[in-house]
Amino acid sequence: MAAPILEVDMAHPSPRHVQRAVEVLERGGLIAYPTDTYYGMGCDLGSKKAIERLYLLKGRDKKKPLSFLCPDLSDVARYAHVSNFAYRTMKGLTPGAFTFILEATRLVPDLMMTRQKQVGIRVPDAPLARELARALGRPLVTTSVTNTDGEPLTDAKDIKAALGRGLDLILDGGVTLNEPSTVVSLIGDTLEILREGKGRLGD
Repeated sequence: MAAPILEVDMAHPSPRHVQRAVEVLERGGLIAYPTDTYYGMGCDLGSKKAIERLYLLKGRDKKKPLSFLCPDLSDVARYAHVSNFAYRTMKGLTPGAFTFILEATRLVPDLMMTRQKQVGIRVPDAPLARELARALGRPLVTTSVTNTDGEPLTDAKDIKAALGRGLDLILDGGVTLNEPSTVVSLIGDTLEILREGKGRLGD
């Protein structure tokens, strides 16, 4: 059965809607949701089975770790080693359309790390996405929702048609015509842009 669609307000999410999504996540479910970049699909960082389901649905090689999002900067330090340089850099860019590459802590599952024990973390400029992670109490594993050709799906109805049988809930925040996040490595206290995207340095 295809996942139900629930209309939500991205900027001012209803606690009832957030709670419904969190209940799905706590059961090991997969959800699709709007972010400040593309629609994302995600699961609870604490559920290995859900992470494996997400890799399968995305059709992604497990050697390419997914990123995850935290509700705010204070949570990032639980899952990554944050130097003074990294903290100052992220403080000026969060919340925002950036994915930061950092050294992972032991709290991060092996599935989510590179061989170098690095991880990608977001604090998105999307109240709904941050509230989902805050209410869950753990980061939300996230990846963009795409079709079989790798093209982003920007409408909840299209997401349901393409991936609805693999998802458990779709949060509809309207059509999102956007860009991917900018990926920034902060390894070794050096800022390196790995992918140009929506996030702009110096804005």
